[in-house]
Amino acid sequence: MVLSSCSNFGLLDEGQQCHGYALKSGFIFHQYVNNALVYMYSMCSDVKMAIQVLDSAPRSDICTYNSVLKGVLDQGNSTEALYILRRMMVECEYEEWDSITCVNVLGVCGLLNDLNLGRQVHSRILKTGLDCDLFIGSSTIDMYGKCGEISSMRKVFDGLHAKNEVTWTAILTAYLQNECFEEALKLFLEMDFQNVVPNEYTFAVLLNSCAGLSAFGYGNSLHARVDKMGLKNHTVVCNGLIHMASRCGFIEDANFVFTNMLHRDVISWNLMITEMDFQNVVPNEYTFAVLLNSCAGLSAFGYGNSLHARVDKMGLKNHTVVCNGLIHMASRCGFIEDANFVFTNMLHRDVISWNLMITGYSFHGLGEEALYVFQQMLAAKQQPSYVTFVGVLSACGFLGRVDEGFYYLDHMKREFGIEPGLEHYTCIVGLLGRAGRLDDAENFMRLNPIKWDVVAWRTLLNACHVHRKYDLGKRVAYILLHLNPNDVGTCILMSNMHAKAKRWDKVVTVWKLMRERNIKKEPGLSWTEIKNDTHVFVSDDTDHPDSVQIREKVKRLMAEIKRLGYVPDFGSELHDVEEEQKEDYLSYHSEKLAIAFALMKTPPAAPICVIKNLRMCDDCHSAAKFISKLTNRTIIVRDVNRFHRFRDGCCSCSDYW
Repeated sequence: MVLSSCSNFGLLDEGQQCHGYALKSGFIFHQYVNNALVYMYSMCSDVKMAIQVLDSAPRSDICTYNSVLKGVLDQGNSTEALYILRRMMVECEYEEWDSITCVNVLGVCGLLNDLNLGRQVHSRILKTGLDCDLFIGSSTIDMYGKCGEISSMRKVFDGLHAKNEVTWTAILTAYLQNECFEEALKLFLEMDFQNVVPNEYTFAVLLNSCAGLSAFGYGNSLHARVDKMGLKNHTVVCNGLIHMASRCGFIEDANFVFTNMLHRDVISWNLMITEMDFQNVVPNEYTFAVLLNSCAGLSAFGYGNSLHARVDKMGLKNHTVVCNGLIHMASRCGFIEDANFVFTNMLHRDVISWNLMITGYSFHGLGEEALYVFQQMLAAKQQPSYVTFVGVLSACGFLGRVDEGFYYLDHMKREFGIEPGLEHYTCIVGLLGRAGRLDDAENFMRLNPIKWDVVAWRTLLNACHVHRKYDLGKRVAYILLHLNPNDVGTCILMSNMHAKAKRWDKVVTVWKLMRERNIKKEPGLSWTEIKNDTHVFVSDDTDHPDSVQIREKVKRLMAEIKRLGYVPDFGSELHDVEEEQKEDYLSYHSEKLAIAFALMKTPPAAPICVIKNLRMCDDCHSAAKFISKLTNRTIIVRDVNRFHRFRDGCCSCSDYW
């Protein structure tokens, strides 16, 4: 049951602890415990460990193989997939396959492009009578499509008695993969005739088929239908529209879609660059502005630098919109000096330019610099905006200047006629919280008749967590859960607060609540960009090709910084285990692995930039300060709250985040 919970929430560290207890107690030899371990490691993306458990087991059943096959399929590892499949065929020769087994094995056949094996598997499915299952039918179509066997794929599709949008999308995808664009579009007419409602993935396939045929008219009609069905904000649909429009020669339409996307991914970014080059269309200053802002959102500094070079080459570096894009990109990627260099050398600044520098400095915890730029802005007779004062009040918050913060809150309305909004008031809550005046912050929220949102209350909750105000924190958490019962951030903060107060019973209660509401904790990840390649790490990572050297590097760093005064912060490791075991867990947190790898792969004087998807833990924060002093490096870590700039043993956040 514990391993099952670890699987559901992606809790690899806790799962490894449970594995240790199972080894000590001898339960590791029970098959259901063994199955649960394989499933846990597979669901936590540690396939190598899942295979190790599988190898050490006296015997494994079909359920075990279902788990590990899904894991290798998710990672797209064809070598391990073939190894596991062969083992399963021998070890479970006489066991019946269920629908999950069939789907996984068909997936392996498709991954390996092994048509002969796929036919054998299909034959076995037919004999067992499972071919009527819709998921198995879709997987069989997908397998034949990946193996390029179009006629068999269509035969399976036509033989299905019932079909849903997944089945239809599966065969349309297979046609697209085999460049049978006309067949895909013709089949869609039949799908329409049978009143099957397409989903966003169906439209993505159809739009890419239109791109293959340069059928802009048909693609436009699909675009209209996408709008009508309310699917226009799905990233996969937008990517399909960009690809279709640009391949048909309508690069302005593609740019319009790209500019108005709510969520862009790497595919969106790459499509715009690739398609413009493909069409020999020369990008203008607005194209580069959009692309640079996309790099900012993805923290893709390498791509952004390439664009910067191209901007210089094309003589567009003096355009204000391009400079603003460069400032935003450099700032969001952690390189605030580069942003300031662009800002300082601009010929023409607008209010956006000033705002980007002020908010950029604030987000980096450089409050003095932010306020200095604000004073420059006023001296240049540039009218501040609503956004300007968000940056200014944030800067006051980082500096802990309560009186100055309230002065600017009043000043913005009295001098500039800007009515304070929720963001400004939230900054004041953060300012009071940072100053340790939590009761004042709570009273400020209760006395101001505005509708406070989750962000504002979580700002106060975070202050309670930092200042160890346990009772107030519980009250704030109750309000937050009333506002948003399924907010994972609130649940994690509550759990951390209870753990630091050694209230393990309350920690259990929070996790039970999360399980009941199906709230899943996002696994902690850290990544760093080396020569345009992004390297991603999880805690205790062993999957990276250089994992042995990385762990050795971490071990040496930990030993060296201890001599400088570093003491492991066991409060950061919230598991109720012995201190020796806690230190081992702490050493291989994802942030430390990413920092160690960057130290190994970058020149001695180069700054290091690491991105983390969750809050940086106290111990990693302390270790990073000592590592920056030891190595004489600037280490920049962007976590979910803000940038941490470590230099000579200090952090720009002044240890409050």
